[in-house]
Formats: sequence, C-alpha cells, structure tokens
Amino acid sequence: MTTLVCTSASKAAGPAAQTLPYPSFSSYVRARQPVLLRTARSLTGNPSDAEDLLQTALTKTYVAWERIEDHRALDGYVRRALLNTRTSQWRKRKVDEFACEELPEPDPVPGGDDPAEQQALRDAMWRAIMRLPARQRAMVVLRYYEDLSEVQTAEVLGVSVGTVKSAVSRALCKLREDAELGLVRQ
Repeated sequence: MTTLVCTSASKAAGPAAQTLPYPSFSSYVRARQPVLLRTARSLTGNPSDAEDLLQTALTKTYVAWERIEDHRALDGYVRRALLNTRTSQWRKRKVDEFACEELPEPDPVPGGDDPAEQQALRDAMWRAIMRLPARQRAMVVLRYYEDLSEVQTAEVLGVSVGTVKSAVSRALCKLREDAELGLVRQ
C-alpha cells in the first residue's frame, strides 16, 4: 500500500486518496512549506534541487510522524532532516578530476556577476529600505522579502489591500529615486 505524502498530489488523486492517516501532517506542510523551501534553497542554491531536498525531508518527517513527541518543534526536526539529507547527498556525490595542462578559467561575463558588486547592491538596498518610513518599510519587507501577497500583507498589518498597494507603490518610487542606489547600480 502506498501512502501519498505530497499534499498537491493527494488533491489531484481524488477524494479516496485524501484520507491520510495524519491530517495534521498535511496541514503542517501547507502552512510551513514556503518557509521550509526557502531554507532548502539556501542549502542547495538551486530551486529544483531545493524542492527535491524538501520533499525528501518531508518524507522522512512523515515516516517519523508518530515518533515525534513535541509537534511544536517540527520546524527544527524538518530543518535537521534537510541538513542531514543535504550532507548525505554531498558526501555521496561523485567528483571526477582530470589532469590537464592548463587550468580551465571561465570567461568573464560582463555585468553584475561580481559577488562584491552584488553584496554592495544588497547593502545599499537595505540602507535605502531602512530610510523608508516604518509603515512602508514593513510593507515592502512583507511583500518582497517574505513573499506575502497583497492580501496577506494587509491581513498581517491590519490594513486594507488598497493601503498596501498605495504604500508599496510610494515606497518603490522612493527606492527608485534613492541617490545611493543609483550610484551602486551604475
């Protein structure tokens, strides 16, 4: 007997497959998947690998669901599963080394691949965001750094969706006109 772990697959499979033995697992995955996926992305650096890594960690969590005593600590358990799985994948990878006369050097790509320039831009962006009024700053961070929708941002801050749209629009306008950001982007 196969038990479906992926919540989207269980929805697509029909009503018979929706009776999971652990409904709390499904609700946990639905609620925490975006946050856990960000963690997986930071471990892998590749969105596709991150999805695979998260799925593997959630499978391990599902198998151990009955043994987990404190469900308030699930995020820590899943993050540990992510880290352990990624470490195992790293150790198992095959590394081929070839001796050659010249070291292969990548051709320099013009425009923005320099990590120092990227970090300078990130730092300048944060300084510009910190100069925004507190309310606009909160909305920009929730919308673009926490990746919440306009509706979710409005709910979190207790304001209307129109307020979020107008405040974010004004904040983005201020960021576009920020002198320090203009210097860094040139």
